[in-house]
Amino acid sequence: MTAEQIFSFANLFVLPFWALMIFLPNWTVTRRVMGSYIPFVIVASLYLYLLTGEINTESAQALANPKLADIARFFADESAAATGWVHFLVLDLFVGRWVYWQGQETGIWTVHSIALCLFAGPLGLLSHIITTWITQKFFPNNTPEAPATTTAAEL
Repeated sequence: MTAEQIFSFANLFVLPFWALMIFLPNWTVTRRVMGSYIPFVIVASLYLYLLTGEINTESAQALANPKLADIARFFADESAAATGWVHFLVLDLFVGRWVYWQGQETGIWTVHSIALCLFAGPLGLLSHIITTWITQKFFPNNTPEAPATTTAAEL
């Protein structure tokens, strides 16, 4: 497979998972699918395949002691850009899944944060942390007891 094909496949592959979390969050199938690590194994394997094709002595040195100009040169190559993009897809989906499960466990509203994770993972994470804090601070009686995990308020 070429980097272009992997890029296209990975983009399409993650969309059903986002659709399930956003549009059908309480469906039993969504819970079962999002409880699996298989989607991450598949996309992370694509990432590993792309990464191993991109790493050579020069790129390994540049990435080991990164400078912005070196990173920009590295990502100027289409294969390297595809590698970086698949990296984003894997991690954004993982963060989105974490936000999804936090919402399932605590009853805190997460649709907006999951949608933000789809487009910009760190913003979705920040949105969820803020939403969790606001919900716990101002509406403590509207959410069930949180399980014994780290909450946004504890961070």
